[in-house]
Formats: sequence, structure tokens, C-alpha cells
Amino acid sequence: MGDLVIEHIPVLAKVLAEQVKLPQDAVMVDATVGQGGHSLLFGRKLGPEGVIIGLDVDTNAVRRAQSVLKALSCKVILLNENFSQTAEQLTGQGIEKVDFILADLGVCSAQLDDVEMGLSFQRNMPLDMRMDKRLQTTAADIINGTDEKALADLIYQFGEERASRRIARFIVEHRSREPITTTGQLAMLVCRAVGRRQWSRIHPATKTFQALRIAVNNETGNLQGLLDAAPGLLKKDGRIAVISFHSIEDRLVKNSFKQYEQKGLYRIITKKPIVPSRREVAENRRARSAKLRIAQRQ
Repeated sequence: MGDLVIEHIPVLAKVLAEQVKLPQDAVMVDATVGQGGHSLLFGRKLGPEGVIIGLDVDTNAVRRAQSVLKALSCKVILLNENFSQTAEQLTGQGIEKVDFILADLGVCSAQLDDVEMGLSFQRNMPLDMRMDKRLQTTAADIINGTDEKALADLIYQFGEERASRRIARFIVEHRSREPITTTGQLAMLVCRAVGRRQWSRIHPATKTFQALRIAVNNETGNLQGLLDAAPGLLKKDGRIAVISFHSIEDRLVKNSFKQYEQKGLYRIITKKPIVPSRREVAENRRARSAKLRIAQRQ
């Protein structure tokens, strides 16, 4: 099989390959199959009796993964579903237990560049943020329809933004004159509310946009659903690996692994999260905030 060009560089791929050794007949769940990078890495080690079940709410990602993974010798099942439904989807495929569950919780560059997604403040886009277009509520709905206190609480809870009350006040004041419908409008409002923050390495709107994306897609709720289901889905000695990109996700993973270790269901492999090397960050900026945690089923 020739090398396949993958637009999305899989984060911490080398470390994952070192930490997780799968037998040729392994059954693997890639809970966020995305562009197929991680599945390709592991799928190359699987034989015809191996199985990859890839889930993603983004229909474009599923199509791209289909193209990337089509040459693998193992069986590949790609589903346009949320990973919170992993248990139900496995049952639907007649699969009871798996050897490995992987979830890379990052947003890829293709999604950030997709105007229909409306995720980025780098370009002016419709304020949408739905990774799954079957969802009803957009970021614009939340921004224009949520009262000031609830909006401030949301930005603080999911964005860990200390200026959340001031940002909410600016938003509510602006929307009283005209609705906020684009990412550019929102980014400009946040910049006005908090200033350019010359000392900060990140754009002033980063945390607010993160908060809205989490709220629109119920990211913390869905992650908790996967973490709760995982012990019942893993074979003995099977592993779960989660790559998170902000402290809210990482806390959920850390606490879940610790809880199940205390119950005797997990052995935590990564006592501290594994982070990318300087070299990987230099080659792939998207990796800079990644944290990998791994646990093994007992």
C-alpha cells in the first residue's frame, strides 16, 4: 500500500503506537475518526480479521476517512454518529467488546476552514458551530437568545474566561440594536470587551468561541457519555486513550479514569498526561495543547 496523504496530521501518533500494541485481529473504536489519520496508523497493523469502527458527527470527515482507509486489509465500518452512542452503535454491529477505544477531541484545520461550520474567527463566517448539522441550535441562537447572566455563566464555565460578565454585557448591548450573525461580529465584540491582551499568546475571542462550540455540540456531556460507557465495552486488558486539548476535557478524563481505577476496573497507564515533544509542536502547531491519557481495563 502506498503512502496516503493526510491533510490532518494525527497528534501524538508515535507515542500512541508505542503505548498501544494491538493484535492483528483486534477490534478498535476510533470515536472521532476525522480524517482517518489515527485509524490508518493502527489499521496498517491489523490483518483481515481486524475491525475498525470509526465514528464522526461530521459527514465530510466520514467521507474523507472512507477515502483514506479504503486500502486497509482490515474491515472498516464508518458511521456518521456521535461517540456518546458508541455502545448502541457497537450493539447494532453485533460487537460486544473491543480491544481499544481512541478519542482525539481536537478540531481539525479542515473544520476550522469550513465556512458552513462557522467555527473560526480568522475569517468571517455564519455563526453556526454545529459539528453535526442534525442539531437544531446554532451559536447564533445562543448568542442572540440567552439572557445576560446565563450567557456569562456559559462563557465562564466552558471557556474559563474571566471577563465573561463584561463580554456578555457587550453582546447583549449590541444585539439590542442588531442580531449577531457572523463570527467576525462576535470576535470584534469580544475584542472590544476585553481589549487585545497584548500579553496573551491567544486571540481574545478564543475562550468565548470555545465555550460556544462546547455548548452547541454538548461536548462535555457527550464525552462523559463515552467515558461512562467505556469500562463496559473494553475487553480485559483493553485500553482507552483520550487526547484532549483544554483543561475542561482533560479534567473529565482524569476524574473518570481515577474513579474507575478506585473501583478496580482500570489501571491508569499515564500517571501524568503525555504531551507532545517540542519537535512535534514545531511540525504541527495544532499539537501544542494536546494531552494524552491512557487507561487499561482490569
